[in-house]
Amino acid sequence: MFIFYIFWGAVSAMKLLVIRHGESEADLLDVYEGRADFPLTERGHRQAEAMSVFVKKNFDVSAVYCSPLKRAFQTAVHLAEATAAPLVVEEKLMEFNNGLIAGLERRVADEKYPMVSALPVHDSVYGQESALEFRFRADYILSRIISQTAAEDTAAIVTHGGVINQLYRSFLRLPIDSDIFFETGNTGIHSWCLVDAHRRVMMANYTAHAEGV
Repeated sequence: MFIFYIFWGAVSAMKLLVIRHGESEADLLDVYEGRADFPLTERGHRQAEAMSVFVKKNFDVSAVYCSPLKRAFQTAVHLAEATAAPLVVEEKLMEFNNGLIAGLERRVADEKYPMVSALPVHDSVYGQESALEFRFRADYILSRIISQTAAEDTAAIVTHGGVINQLYRSFLRLPIDSDIFFETGNTGIHSWCLVDAHRRVMMANYTAHAEGV
């Protein structure tokens, strides 16, 4: 432990906070959300406020990056206002493009557009983006955010559950066809850091701030 402490204290650590949006109106409906643009519920706003208080207390955020979809953007606004950090909207942080099923009731979508398994990673159906395109978006935006963040700074990324999974796979350098899934609750916080060439997951899916909200 002593050796680790000396090593940790001797270098600058870049931190990334990866945060899912709060409860959206789609969460109260039995629909596929994806690119359907639903706003936060009143509870979702309270969750975002509680998350922002926690982040402000525990981290010194230098910038907030977010998806332009309402549920993520509205969550990010709470965080940017609480931390006084600049807000940067990034289209590549949008949720998976689920094409024709976006906003449809699950029952209707499952009947009209049944799941197709074993697609090649470059291929897609129903106007959706391919797995390859989705992973490339995550690789690209994560690389860009890291390049824009100083070694001692903390960048917050407010996005969606599907994107968080892709960012994890990119950050951990997992293969594109990985079957590992990373759970994220409403306003769940993941804390990562980069120390030289080392990548560390410090906290995953922290949601205690939203308990009872």
